[in-house]
Amino acid sequence: MQQKLRILLVEDEDHLLDAIKLNLELEGYKVHAVKDGKTALKVFKEERFNLIILDVMLPEMDGFQVCETIRLENTEVPILFLTAKNTSEDRVMGLKKGADDYLVKPFNLEELILRVGILVKRSMKSDDLKELNSYKIGDKTIYFNSFELKQDDGTIVPLTKKETMLLKLLIERKNEAVSREQILETVWNYDVYPSTRTIDNFILTFRKYFEPDQKNPVYFHSIRGVGYKFTDINNH
Repeated sequence: MQQKLRILLVEDEDHLLDAIKLNLELEGYKVHAVKDGKTALKVFKEERFNLIILDVMLPEMDGFQVCETIRLENTEVPILFLTAKNTSEDRVMGLKKGADDYLVKPFNLEELILRVGILVKRSMKSDDLKELNSYKIGDKTIYFNSFELKQDDGTIVPLTKKETMLLKLLIERKNEAVSREQILETVWNYDVYPSTRTIDNFILTFRKYFEPDQKNPVYFHSIRGVGYKFTDINNH
């Protein structure tokens, strides 16, 4: 039997907490609900969760502080903010603290369930990829945990988080075309769409890093109308 996906719900309004908890449980999630930031941090340290739903306005410690503290220990678990504050400054603040998504009260429960599903799906994909700590392409090794590319001669090239995530996704799906939609969902927040050119620029950067001849790539390919593909010529 498949283990239930676990959600930590942090909300101090009783009626809202009960309504969200009930609806998530009806969707098959296991929900641990708490009402304040300090309890949330205690529970987070003791248990493992696939998603955190976090109200901003909380007693004792606000949601931004809770998010910031969690991110010091865990950069993977998705965090969805719930807030009555509908200003761009608050949204930006939440995302800067490390949130993955943001929903303004009052919200539609169906939309919440949809966003939860997307975030949980993404977290499961990143769980699958976590086991891949390093990968060698030609004379260079990617170290995913430290965001580095190391050449056999010892030269180290720092990688951005997005570069590392995209490399990981393409390598995990090696020798398969990965659609632009899959890349958006896994590497970018689903509601922040980069242009095709943005992803193309990442692929051009990867060619610069890895290809012996950038004009005739053997590893990183753009597939018109479909997406992108990493071909492992050494380990088919």
